[in-house]
Amino acid sequence: MKKMKFNNKLAALLLAGTLGLFSCEESALLDLNVDENSATSIDMAYLFSLGTLRIAGEHENTRIPMLYASTMIQHTASTAGYFSGDKYFYSAAYSGAYMETHYPNVLRLFQHVILQTQDDPTMNNFRAAATVMKVFDMHRMTDIYGDIPYSEAGQGLEGAEYWFPKYDTQEAVYSAMVADLLEARSLFSESARALGVQDFVYSGDLTKWKKFTNALLMRIAMRMSNVDPATAQAVFTEANSSGTFTSNDDIAFIHFETGPQAINRNGLSDGYWGNRKYGRDCKLSETFMNWMIDNNDPRLMIVSGGTGNPDDASTWDTAEDAQSGLPNGYSSTTLKEILSDSELAEFNEVGTWMYSFMNLKYQDWEDPYYLISYAEIELLKAEAALKGWISSDPNSHFEAGVTAAIDSWVYFDDSFARTDDEISAYIAGRGFSSASDEGKLKLIGEEYWAATFMNDIESWANWRRTGYPELTPTQDANAFEGNFIPRRMRYWENEIGSNPENYSSAVSRMGGDLFATRMWWDGGN
Repeated sequence: MKKMKFNNKLAALLLAGTLGLFSCEESALLDLNVDENSATSIDMAYLFSLGTLRIAGEHENTRIPMLYASTMIQHTASTAGYFSGDKYFYSAAYSGAYMETHYPNVLRLFQHVILQTQDDPTMNNFRAAATVMKVFDMHRMTDIYGDIPYSEAGQGLEGAEYWFPKYDTQEAVYSAMVADLLEARSLFSESARALGVQDFVYSGDLTKWKKFTNALLMRIAMRMSNVDPATAQAVFTEANSSGTFTSNDDIAFIHFETGPQAINRNGLSDGYWGNRKYGRDCKLSETFMNWMIDNNDPRLMIVSGGTGNPDDASTWDTAEDAQSGLPNGYSSTTLKEILSDSELAEFNEVGTWMYSFMNLKYQDWEDPYYLISYAEIELLKAEAALKGWISSDPNSHFEAGVTAAIDSWVYFDDSFARTDDEISAYIAGRGFSSASDEGKLKLIGEEYWAATFMNDIESWANWRRTGYPELTPTQDANAFEGNFIPRRMRYWENEIGSNPENYSSAVSRMGGDLFATRMWWDGGN
């Protein structure tokens, strides 16, 4: 009996020891799954910086502004078929690129910063700046596509109810953007944590951030002026009174370096000339070049780098009278059908090198990336003055806007400086003061088009709103929906399968997912 009891106790002890051993081993094994070097939290300032830099990513800036918008708006032209906007071809990969990349890579970061800092007053500057940048990016998004996810977008980490975000109407998006900007403007504070070196736009200057906020409000207001003029006027005049850009020193740029990684470089420059060199396959448009030549525009040899092989400076002809733009809408085969005998002989010898290429001096990795300029704001003020929204002189605003647009080129290269006399002579030749009101609107629209070269999403949006400059659509038998300048891009096709109910609802409400479908501020649904 004693032996049995002893054996039972021994068994119990051994079992307990074994369980303890297994418990210790299990704990040790679980500890192996913990990465002691991984971050358990992240500074929201880092996410803000990363989101800012990603706005200028090469992938989508190559596809929407370069391959589509710049050629559709006839700043550039190309005989290459992959420059889809030149002949109104459809590329699903290009058309949906902004939606594909900026929801996960940009909006998600800004939205996370906003949500994670909303209860921390010390982080108000980051919350405010992230909101302004979010609105800037979503303003582009809605102007590209129309109805978009806004109120529920970028919040997938907050819960499953946001995994399939609804598409808000563009009218609702515009209303929300105005409200978000007004709130952001009120949050900027010198007593909160400084933006400092994490700010690649203004290096922490809060006064300039407030001006930028008001400039964006004014841009948004003018965009909806044809469909909701009362709200547009109220938003514009309030923002103008609150204080906006007063010189080129206020321009909203994202500032870049030469590297060492792609995220540190201007992605648009990277596409045109940096790593991709798609600029070899496009030239300055005949429409844009002839407009500058006809008006004796001092920007001609800023915009143009000359004719010849852009890779070989020994071939360049930089004489003003040698400059020639490439007509939009032609392939290398169909172009030959419209050339004179002498032009055809030259084309057969050198190809498109006979046309003016984009100046390489504004295509460096470290060149600034435009968000919104002082020139744009002065030209918007000129229009607002003509509409009677503000009491200032439209002539003064026009002159200031054109002057600023020309002077701002020195931010890309010092050699782009033009004298006051050259600029004054150009402005006088435009005849703004003696033009009719409609003539003045035409001149404002043309100068806005010139001022937003290399910011072609904005050029395209303002052309759709105003109809200026007056552009003739290209004619190609293979145009996807017809020979007209698209009113929007088609949604990212992935949405058809991944968010079908909300995608279908938006398409039904808008009246289609086509190039021809007009969005709310463009006279659509």
